[in-house]
Amino acid sequence: MTVDTPSTTQRRLPRALTPFRHAGYRRLAVALVLSSFASGVWIVGLVWEVIRLGGGPAQLSLVTTASAVGVLLPALVGGVVADRVPQKTILLAVASVELAGMVTVASLSALDVGSVVALMGVSFVTGMGMAFYYPAYSAWLPALVPAEDLMAVNGFEGMVRPTIGQALGPAVAGAVVAAAAPAAAIGVAALAALGGLLALTLVPRTPVRRQASSSSGDGRGPLATAVADVREGFAYMRRTPWLLATLLLASVMVLMMMGPLEVLVPFLLKDGLGGGPGAHAMVLGSFGIGGAVGSLVMGSLPMPRRYLTVMNVTWGLAALPLGAMVFATAVWQVVVAGFLLGALFSAPTVIWGTLLQRRVPSHLLGRVASLDFFVSLSLMPVSMALAGPISELVGLRATFVAAGTVPVLAAVVAVVWARLPADELAHPLRDGAEDPEDPEDTESVDDAPCAA
Repeated sequence: MTVDTPSTTQRRLPRALTPFRHAGYRRLAVALVLSSFASGVWIVGLVWEVIRLGGGPAQLSLVTTASAVGVLLPALVGGVVADRVPQKTILLAVASVELAGMVTVASLSALDVGSVVALMGVSFVTGMGMAFYYPAYSAWLPALVPAEDLMAVNGFEGMVRPTIGQALGPAVAGAVVAAAAPAAAIGVAALAALGGLLALTLVPRTPVRRQASSSSGDGRGPLATAVADVREGFAYMRRTPWLLATLLLASVMVLMMMGPLEVLVPFLLKDGLGGGPGAHAMVLGSFGIGGAVGSLVMGSLPMPRRYLTVMNVTWGLAALPLGAMVFATAVWQVVVAGFLLGALFSAPTVIWGTLLQRRVPSHLLGRVASLDFFVSLSLMPVSMALAGPISELVGLRATFVAAGTVPVLAAVVAVVWARLPADELAHPLRDGAEDPEDPEDTESVDDAPCAA
């Protein structure tokens, strides 16, 4: 009789399922699914609550802007907190704040005493919560699952967010609003959020993995200590070529791609191909499905040997389908391009999340994750604000062509400038390979200055 051991059980499981061997991650995954569903329902319910109150695009813009400002203001501080406070405590606090916000809005709506100002206030507070959620979640994962399972974890989560948060949640919200009222939809969101909070309480608490050499206990006040922590995160980014180059590439991608994707695609469909809202929904849906497929496929594979090159080059290539949309002669071609864009954009994100969790020192992971979060969010509204005026100035075709080619060139520059091929060979991340040591303790490629 053969007795199953953890190693034989792991070999029998598909790679994408190996993280679910760990009870702690199974509970966290349940919390993630429920919170993603709650967020998807909440976003749509909030829109229709603004409309129920008699608001239009201007009022909806005020509510969404309040949320964006709430996210951006404490974005860097969120990483500092994630590196000092047990991450489970942070996530429980954020989940509680979100649940309280949903219950408040649902109650005000049901009693017909709500207002746009109240929605702005709740959106601002829940937005602030998100600034603390992402760094804490990213810093917590490596304490819950072994390094060899992180690729599968990031692949699974990259599939959950678009399918549950961007497809199923909004679909349920739309059906509930149509059948009842926005208050009912927001109530559904609150119930799902409560379930996610309860699941989160069952995840094991882990200690903060912080080195004694980090800035703590030196007699400085909280503000001075927080500033020192932020500076330490920026200093690590500056002296780590692969991290700096990838964040710069991400900045270029967000600036060049998000505006055309979010702002210009509807006009491309309407004016060039005779498509309407249904066509736009199909393109966005194909983008989400592509992202889910790309994440799941990448999470089911081992870490590529040339992981830095594969990640950056694939991100650059993701821009090509976006640039090709302007040459489409039928809506279905834009839908296919949206699928390819989603797959190529999301697949390397799985590598990126795993890379941060395995190569960034544990005591800095929260701050580095918050830098990543800040870069992604801060340039997105800039891209959306510039897309329309630039397209009117140079034309729709030139704008899409630039969006489809500049990131490719930026990816090549990032790979060459930061000497990524040499770096990834010096720091293998295949399963079973030892994770690189803290670059502060050893002299490595990470400590070398970026190549000019």
